[in-house]
Amino acid sequence: MADGGVLVEWENIESRPFPVREYRDRLARVQESMARREISSLVVADPANLYYLTGYNAWSFYTPQCLIVPATGEPQLFMRAMDAQGAHYTAYLSTDLIHGYPEELVHRPDVHPFDWIAEKALEVGVLEDARGSRVAAETDAHFFSARSYLALRDRLQHAELVDSLELVNWVRIVKSPLEQDKMRVAGEIAQTVMQIALDNVEPGRRQCDVVAHIQYAQALGARKLGGDYPAIVPMLPTGETAGTPHLTWSDLPLRKGEATTIELAGVYHRYHVPLARTVSLGKPPKELRRCAGAVTEGLHAALDMLRPGSTGRQVQAAFADTIARYGYVKESRVGYSIGIGYPPDWGERTISLRAEDLTLIQPGMAFHVILGMWMDGWGYELSEPVLVGEDGPERLAPLPQELVVKKK
Repeated sequence: MADGGVLVEWENIESRPFPVREYRDRLARVQESMARREISSLVVADPANLYYLTGYNAWSFYTPQCLIVPATGEPQLFMRAMDAQGAHYTAYLSTDLIHGYPEELVHRPDVHPFDWIAEKALEVGVLEDARGSRVAAETDAHFFSARSYLALRDRLQHAELVDSLELVNWVRIVKSPLEQDKMRVAGEIAQTVMQIALDNVEPGRRQCDVVAHIQYAQALGARKLGGDYPAIVPMLPTGETAGTPHLTWSDLPLRKGEATTIELAGVYHRYHVPLARTVSLGKPPKELRRCAGAVTEGLHAALDMLRPGSTGRQVQAAFADTIARYGYVKESRVGYSIGIGYPPDWGERTISLRAEDLTLIQPGMAFHVILGMWMDGWGYELSEPVLVGEDGPERLAPLPQELVVKKK
């Protein structure tokens, strides 16, 4: 297992995320997957998938928008007119492939933008409504609403409308060499930000003050490369609330004798590397120390199993069997695939490292191995973001894998 992996020539990374040939390759692989499933048109609504296929990047996903990918030929973007006007600044598509619906359709109870999108898509030929054709939509994407689905379904008189089953997400799971470089930059940012967070967790300091340092560091980035906003805000459960995941922060002060769990991410060009650590302000209780030791041993076992040819089930079992020797049980998954992220999540919604997952792990996949132990009144978190190489996992943010204790 390598610490940090191959060095990246930071100064030579292009200012634009990827060359056009990278997007062409991604589109070809998506259309190959569509052909295997006999899909005539694919409606892509997840902003992470829009970014993956076109480079489009803006905070416009709160209104209906999508990319429609035909079985052959160029995909086309559909979005609010004010966003379509400048979409070509980030998307590689030419302006004739970007369409904006009228402002009068925004937030109306009687009409919906997908009425317009469906009509326009049929007109330009990327949406097929013939008998025997199958249109797939990302029905579980966070920003594809029930009204969007109903509007699309009502317009398709002949085609069968089916769930895409995260088709694009599954194409994304193996990262290209250029994507892996993005992940390495994000990992350096994550490591820098976490160290700043650890340095700022002190007795008497308000939780919100610590988070202010975290968010500043996330935007500042690492070296000459600026960071991006994360899909999830920093999470900072402390004291009794450390026994509950996914809590954010308050304006209350941190107290001596309590532990705080920190989960955050470094982000570069929308590629996320999440990271979690736990800080004890003062001598930690015996049970917290014991749990931390068991989790670190379990992490090593999981990482040893996280290599090409293994499955999520085997990785989960390696961790579970290790902590079981100490009397601990973890019911939730021990990790998930990562890459591009937009609010409200940085996971790819594909592979989970759990007992039910039989997906074979391949080189180029990336995972957040997140080991949260949430107990009654206390908790412990330790995580490791990794890229899978031919010989095993490459650590993206190689900080010490242990409970951080501040005795002052």
